[in-house]
Amino acid sequence: MATNSGDISDSKFLTVAEVAAMMRVSKMTVYRLVHGGDLPAVRVGRSFRVLESDVDEYLRKSFYSAG
Repeated sequence: MATNSGDISDSKFLTVAEVAAMMRVSKMTVYRLVHGGDLPAVRVGRSFRVLESDVDEYLRKSFYSAG
């Protein structure tokens, strides 16, 4: 996990819809990233939750590799 303190209670979990809106992509794209192992996620029942810090890290890596 990307949290410095290691305390999960300080982390913010986002829904797939929130991640999609944040990244300006479709929900299906987020599901592909999760199922492909590119974006870590936690399964809660039938839905997924993604740490906001993991989304930030994914976008940062993608930005640098695109340049």
